[in-house]
Amino acid sequence: MTTITKAGSGRPKAGYFLADGTRVPSVTTVLGRFKDSGGLIHWAWTMGRDGKDYREERDAAANAGTAAHAAVEAHLHGRPWDWLAVSEAIRGKAQASFEAFLEWESQTQLEVTQTELPLVSDAERFGGTFDAILIHGKRSIGDWKTSGAVYPEYLIQVAAYGRLWEETFPDQPITGGYHLLRFDKAYGDFSHKWWGELDAAWRAFLLLRELYEIEKELKLRAK
Repeated sequence: MTTITKAGSGRPKAGYFLADGTRVPSVTTVLGRFKDSGGLIHWAWTMGRDGKDYREERDAAANAGTAAHAAVEAHLHGRPWDWLAVSEAIRGKAQASFEAFLEWESQTQLEVTQTELPLVSDAERFGGTFDAILIHGKRSIGDWKTSGAVYPEYLIQVAAYGRLWEETFPDQPITGGYHLLRFDKAYGDFSHKWWGELDAAWRAFLLLRELYEIEKELKLRAK
């Protein structure tokens, strides 16, 4: 049974700041700036061509995975979850996904000890809020995604979260790797990926972080 011994304060609405008050970008802000949107643009164009409202299609597709994701969050925090409030059209898919998570939880016996803890790196000047710290003998990073696939940017994201944790808690290193739990948008299918190390992903984040600053300077010069 997963239990939370200490919960974080969640994602800060005001943003992330260094000790001297300087605001720094989040992990997702850096990644989002250089995210390839070609597939999304093509999908939106296809919806328009077929006479469909892409907003309605997008929201409907996300419902099953989103409901399963929310049910897991409620479960981890000991909050009640009302399945009857979920649309009957996607309830079965979402419940099946949630049950798959419970089976994974039972098999791995991973204990959630921290959730949604906002951290800031003074060394690399960025912030982020990971989903969970998982422990079963070793300490690992856990992140949940509601998406249609696992994308390379997810590896970069969890690698950055791992570095945030280790900079803040150097005496508690991440020795158990990185877990990614995915809830499929359309079908609510549950899947799990694990990586023992993500050194290349961390190097990729450092390059993107540097490019983020360079682009800001170029924008000022281009005015």
